[in-house]
Amino acid sequence: TASLSSLMELENCVSNLSLAHEILVNRDFCFKPRSPPTGSLEGRVTEVVHRAFWDSLQEQLSSDPPNYSHATILLQEVKTMLQSLLMPGHVQLRSQLDEVLDMELIQQEVDHGALDLHRLAGFIINTMASLCAPVRDPEVRALRDLKEPIFQVLGLMKTDMVNFTIQSLRPHLMQQAVQYERAKFQQILENQPASLDNTAAWLQAAMSEEASAFTVQSDSSGPDSRGPLSATAVLNRAYMHLLHWDPQDQKYPETVLMDQARLDALGQRLQMLVLEASVLLLTNAQCGGVVFTLQGFVGKLRQSVTALLEGSHTRYCMRRNPMESADFSPSLSSSNIGERVQGFLRAMLQGGPAKRSPELSAPLRLVSAELAELGTAFGRIVHFNRTVFGPFYAPILRKLLFPPGEQSLSGSFSLFSSH
Repeated sequence: TASLSSLMELENCVSNLSLAHEILVNRDFCFKPRSPPTGSLEGRVTEVVHRAFWDSLQEQLSSDPPNYSHATILLQEVKTMLQSLLMPGHVQLRSQLDEVLDMELIQQEVDHGALDLHRLAGFIINTMASLCAPVRDPEVRALRDLKEPIFQVLGLMKTDMVNFTIQSLRPHLMQQAVQYERAKFQQILENQPASLDNTAAWLQAAMSEEASAFTVQSDSSGPDSRGPLSATAVLNRAYMHLLHWDPQDQKYPETVLMDQARLDALGQRLQMLVLEASVLLLTNAQCGGVVFTLQGFVGKLRQSVTALLEGSHTRYCMRRNPMESADFSPSLSSSNIGERVQGFLRAMLQGGPAKRSPELSAPLRLVSAELAELGTAFGRIVHFNRTVFGPFYAPILRKLLFPPGEQSLSGSFSLFSSH
């Protein structure tokens, strides 16, 4: 029912939000020059078009008298591309570019047969050499021998300039990131009110599990120990679900969709660490702790385990909870490992000096560095997501935590309340 213009506006908004988020959270993000695959139809068509253009240009320049119609079009496009590469500080170079590539003067020279194309080409190549990154020096040198199309090299330089600009602006973007992403998502929500449906279902599932676990814990501790269910605990449990997400269960929450690939990668890495820890724990139980003191034993064992388990942690092979995915012995349930690892990650999410991670057994301490690194990366994603989307989570959690009859108790509700 939406109009074409509103759909285009929504698509543009989503694209801007995704691009800004990727620039901010992915320090390795950069644009790459697009080149058609070798031997592809697109590649062959591109090659034919380029060859036809340059052959036509060469034919015009070789005619008597020379025909500069294609050359003047090329010079105008080259000037435009060079101007796009200039920074605000390039005042003198910009003035020189306007003076040498004055298209009105060039047209007059063409009309009177006085155009010095070699001089202009030399100026363009020298300008490109002064602007380009060192990695583009070979392409610029090839221009002097007419071995590289000038547009192709200018395209590479423009990509380099965009990537340089992104790196330069990243610290400034970080200061505005939260407000920008929040405003963009609000704009999406206004166009598509159902854009939080999957998020609500995700939080509802986490709420049900947290309530069950909270009830069990309260019953074991006594009725006097009961307190209000924490919104932060529900949200942390929801984030933990993302590390072992099964797409067959429900749709991915909209508010975390931009980090799905990163969270999937962390989840697969976590599965591998759990499997490695299970093997180490089993080896320790069967062979005794003294084996682990042998020089090089643990390293070789982990290398062998990694090689043997390669691919076994994929979503296709492991549909169940990764914390319960490796049951190597009836007397050594891997769920114990899973509980310890989950407790470790939950503690890292909660943070703070008063909330320390649980003590790990000796075999698990062998992977503690990797777990800590994974937990840090996971916590960084969670913290940024919660900061951006907290105002969108709060109303949903308020309805879950305070049914209609208890809404009067929710006045002091805080998304960041402690458990």
